[in-house]
Amino acid sequence: MDSLFTPEDSASNEMESNSSEPLAARMRPHSLSEIAGQKHILAEGKLLRRAIEADRFTSLIFYGPPGTGKTTLASVIARSTGSRFESLNGVESNVAEIRAKIEAARTYQTLRDQTTVLFIDEIHRFNKAQQDSLLPHLERGTVRFIGATTHNPYFYVNSPLVSRSQIFQLEPVATDDLIPLLERALNDQERGFGKMKIDAHSNALRHLAEKADGDAAKHSPLLSSRFSPPLLTMGPSLSTSQSPRNLFRKKPFFTIPAETNITIQSQPSSNQSAVLIPMPPFTGSPKCSMPAKILGLSPADS
Repeated sequence: MDSLFTPEDSASNEMESNSSEPLAARMRPHSLSEIAGQKHILAEGKLLRRAIEADRFTSLIFYGPPGTGKTTLASVIARSTGSRFESLNGVESNVAEIRAKIEAARTYQTLRDQTTVLFIDEIHRFNKAQQDSLLPHLERGTVRFIGATTHNPYFYVNSPLVSRSQIFQLEPVATDDLIPLLERALNDQERGFGKMKIDAHSNALRHLAEKADGDAAKHSPLLSSRFSPPLLTMGPSLSTSQSPRNLFRKKPFFTIPAETNITIQSQPSSNQSAVLIPMPPFTGSPKCSMPAKILGLSPADS
């Protein structure tokens, strides 16, 4: 636990950037105005923004695709409300860790009158007992809970936890909202590549934003690799002539050839498959036939 007798930032030190962190972590927004997209919940006058600005929220659950800013928004909320920021992950955390975070939050609340935002990523990975262990502390206000999930919480999170939380859906970030993120990463002298004086062509920035598919974190690995020391011999510029499009592979997709014979049995017996899909040899191209095992079924005996 952090010392109670040394000054600390209103948000946890975990949110502070340093040069050893990946670009996406260094460029993480520090205020609501820096968050890309999500105008449907963060625009002026919207419920969530008013709750944050008035410091009048309790428990929140954010759900949406990866890269839409769930973790970022949680950290910005903690910073904006002067709260400590504690985080757990639904994959690797357990009840003992939850209790330790709760106890630390109670101590800070008692001795320093400071609230704690407890952020749990992938909350849907917690089992029922783990989720239920949060309920008493949410009801007493010991922590301000924020959960994040890529799944619909109405189906994947326990009903008691959902009923005590406000649910907000985050949407993929639009291309026009991603371009300012790219420009900020290239121009920021403290956290980004501003000291390198990079000349970025507008067409190249738009291309990268379009290929990000609404994921605000996708562009960071590309920029980091492009302007790492081994590639600086190409010069401090970014244009379509440098073929950034080649660094993005199209997502592979699966198709079932028209000539494939598919048989569907409504009630398969123990020695029959529900779906019979012959598997032609893999050609190595993005278009390939769908293996039967993708459907969780075994191919029929020949």
